[in-house]
Amino acid sequence: MDADVIFWNTGFRHSLRHLAPLKLRGPGGGILMDGEVRVAKDPRVLLVGYGSTASTVGATRAGRRAGQAAVRYLESR
Repeated sequence: MDADVIFWNTGFRHSLRHLAPLKLRGPGGGILMDGEVRVAKDPRVLLVGYGSTASTVGATRAGRRAGQAAVRYLESR
């Protein structure tokens, strides 16, 4: 399976300006999520470490969910 991967580590503070070309934000400025880590407008984009996933335990769970979501998405292509 061919796949391009972009890993963007933004540190502790959220920084999403680099994603602006993807037009993920809704009318209110937020990004609607499908589940805990997948962006509703673009299933290729997984946001981990924001919101409820920012704690140590939450980040561990979210990392696992993001990995599982990525595998499911890639296998479905």
